[in-house]
Amino acid sequence: MLWDVDYTLVDSGGTGRDLYEIAFREMFGRDMPQPGSMAGRTDRAIALEVLTLAGVPDPRRQVDAFHALMAARAPGLAGLAREQVRELPGAARAVAALRDGRAGQGRAGPEIIQSLLTGNIRPLAEVKVGALGLAEHLDFDAGAYGDVHEERAELVPVARGNAARGYGGDFDGEATVLVGDTPLDVGAALATGARAVGVATGGFSEADLAASGAHAVLPDLTDTDRVLAAILGRDGVVR
Repeated sequence: MLWDVDYTLVDSGGTGRDLYEIAFREMFGRDMPQPGSMAGRTDRAIALEVLTLAGVPDPRRQVDAFHALMAARAPGLAGLAREQVRELPGAARAVAALRDGRAGQGRAGPEIIQSLLTGNIRPLAEVKVGALGLAEHLDFDAGAYGDVHEERAELVPVARGNAARGYGGDFDGEATVLVGDTPLDVGAALATGARAVGVATGGFSEADLAASGAHAVLPDLTDTDRVLAAILGRDGVVR
């Protein structure tokens, strides 16, 4: 069970952009050029765009160093994150509803492992969800993060491999569920055979997410029973 972070679980209030600007100024001694939309994109793709816009020579060779600096500075934003990051409605309840690792709501069911599949680098993702106390229900080691690849779909096999190493078992097909707010989240799931649940709490409507092919679409995470049904693929929760 892989959650997106921004505009799925939280509104980070610009914390990620703040980290980019801090790292860029420290590394290059000037203001950062502003990239296009970050929605659904990975930090590797965004960093490459930023470095290219800045005219940095051979930007692909600089991305890892830039991410290393971002990772080093991310914990220092924890205080700012506590001020800026806000939970999206129902997110904490939805995560907590799965915390015992059971799908059956009081009945025996398959184990549910909750982690993240996010465009954020891991230290930034940890700062954002940690600001709201969501981290205790997530196994960060079983997820995948935005420094891995420019294409979001490439994160899915990484997360599956991490989960398999940690827990054993087979996470192929719809044994993996992605929940996110953009067509890129949905596309990553569909490209890898995972179940896609769209949540219209970002910049895309329910119609947009349905058109992108999501197996289930939710207006938000406030109806916990409906969220669980969408994640678990129960009848009656479709776009």
